[in-house]
Amino acid sequence: MKNSKELSVCIITLGCQKNWCDSETLAGHLSMQGINVTHEKDGEIVIVNTCGFIGDAKEESINVILEQVERKNRGEISHVYVMGCLSQRYREELKEAIPEMDGIYGVNEMKDVLSTLGAKYLPEAEGRRMLSTPKHYAYLKISEGCDRHCSYCAIPLIRGGHESVPMEKLVDEARYLAEGGVKELILIAQDLTYYGLDIYGERRLAELIRRIAQVEGIEWIRLHYAYPHGFPDDVIDVMASEPKVCKYIDIPLQHISDRILTSMHRGASRKQTNELLKKLRERVPGIAIRTTLIVGYPGESEQEFEELKEWVKEQRFDRLGCFTYSEEEGTDAARLEDDIPQEVKEERKEAIMELQRDITCELNAQKVGSTIRVIIDDENDDIYMGRTEHDSPEVDCDVFIDKEKWRVPVGDFVKVEVTSSGVYDIFGIPVP
Repeated sequence: MKNSKELSVCIITLGCQKNWCDSETLAGHLSMQGINVTHEKDGEIVIVNTCGFIGDAKEESINVILEQVERKNRGEISHVYVMGCLSQRYREELKEAIPEMDGIYGVNEMKDVLSTLGAKYLPEAEGRRMLSTPKHYAYLKISEGCDRHCSYCAIPLIRGGHESVPMEKLVDEARYLAEGGVKELILIAQDLTYYGLDIYGERRLAELIRRIAQVEGIEWIRLHYAYPHGFPDDVIDVMASEPKVCKYIDIPLQHISDRILTSMHRGASRKQTNELLKKLRERVPGIAIRTTLIVGYPGESEQEFEELKEWVKEQRFDRLGCFTYSEEEGTDAARLEDDIPQEVKEERKEAIMELQRDITCELNAQKVGSTIRVIIDDENDDIYMGRTEHDSPEVDCDVFIDKEKWRVPVGDFVKVEVTSSGVYDIFGIPVP
């Protein structure tokens, strides 16, 4: 291998935003040591940061590894390294199946990846990530792993138990990101609400939010992946009182049947779930609630699925994603018979998403004529693309502005009058 200063490294990241943070951390260490590194662009050496959470994600990770191995065989690149969740869980199987890989590393082996590339893990590089997102927003991973034991989830098996990042490090990282132009921080973890329990002996997410809100330059703080059971009241208070906190919460609820919730080890009943949703809406007026659901869980009856559908109609979530159940070896649910045919799972998923499309379309239509604050994310030849505080990057609705008629700076906040809407799109014009 060449001298480290002569290397060009491309990092390909698959899976969730927590993986993105890991790739950005790796890229930051490499860049600070003079190594040319890119996200998703050309490089002589390719590192694939894999996802191993559900069947489709595993398949995608394997396909990308095979594609890069083929590129290596054609002489287009020199080395292929694999890291992340899939390699953590299936290291030996991957070694046997794809021996052309030049190295394979688990989720906690970044120092080994760096060493292979002739670099070191630098304490001064902690929190100095090389972003893969546009420079005006970034994800901030506040903890690693999970202490929950949801029956269908392999994350604790892959990532281990919950480990909070000390608050001082997170605030320092927030300052560094803000100095680089970040205006929106999206807090992520496997469960945000658990933050602080392991290192402070109590939940301290609300305090963390308040301290980040004091960082100059940060204008929006968004909360992702908050577990519903035991949701801290003081977090609701800070969402209601702190103007920098987006009126938005991503709170995966998974199902509403009491029997299925019990089997999933979710810790909350239908009644408790509905009470939390009511509390959030009453105490944080205008909040947008995003959730995710699982259909086709083992034993899910037609009656339980109909119960889920009716509940979706009642709750009218602002944003919703739906997944079909995927058996994960080693989990409690894997001991149950996966008795719902895949075609039935897909039909149930589509039925839920069809309901949600109608709800989202109606909610968007209600915005026509109003003026909203929008952050401009990107542009192409014809349009600018932005988001409201009710929309997270990649997964939620976009706001479009005609580029031929208007000029707005990418990365800035603008006021937009909504002129029309669609299922997942809002169209508008900038106003003073």
